[in-house]
Amino acid sequence: MMQTQQTSTKQDILQFLLKGGQGTALQLAESLDISAQAIRRHLKDLEAEGVIQYRSVQAGMGRPQHIYELTSLGRDRFPNRYGDFALSFLDTLAETVGREQVISILRKQWQRKAMEYRRLMGAGSLQERVARLMELRRDEGYMAEWYPVDDRDSDFNAKGDRFVFTEHNCAISNVAETFPSVCGNELEMFAAVLPDCIVERTHWIIDGEHRCGYSIARKKSLVISH
Repeated sequence: MMQTQQTSTKQDILQFLLKGGQGTALQLAESLDISAQAIRRHLKDLEAEGVIQYRSVQAGMGRPQHIYELTSLGRDRFPNRYGDFALSFLDTLAETVGREQVISILRKQWQRKAMEYRRLMGAGSLQERVARLMELRRDEGYMAEWYPVDDRDSDFNAKGDRFVFTEHNCAISNVAETFPSVCGNELEMFAAVLPDCIVERTHWIIDGEHRCGYSIARKKSLVISH
């Protein structure tokens, strides 16, 4: 029972770092509601396993603060539905028909995915569609989240006109590293499934950031004067 509890706590730590990108022992202790001493024991074990690492940051006149984050090995602890087999297959295909042809095939696959998403998302409000998109992405192994942005003082002046959509892990990270064009395809796909919106990338895991992020803003209606 104790071993199972420890494993669960360590997984919670990894999920916290995956979602937030980084964290201190105190932040982890407060978030998981366990003692700082217990957190530090778990952090020491996870560091020994090579799944987390830390960097020291000087905060004022006190002792340096340890900021923890996942290593690439730590990210591999999370589901990757496609895995190495897909990458190996694509590499073989590229050797057979050429890399440009593979890139074209991947784009067609994302276009098909967009059609599937639009069918499954239905024709509800923008918020309902964004929430449904999050569910679909989670089912495929992405740790996806969304939240509304109230831009009453901006050009998007109505509540419910803009959202932030984030994915804290990439279910096809191996493929994206070798064929980064799929990231552009993903952006095109989100724009296709939300045709009444402007979709822009704000964060990118391939660029070294801890999440992929997108801004989703409803297109303003054009007012035609006569």
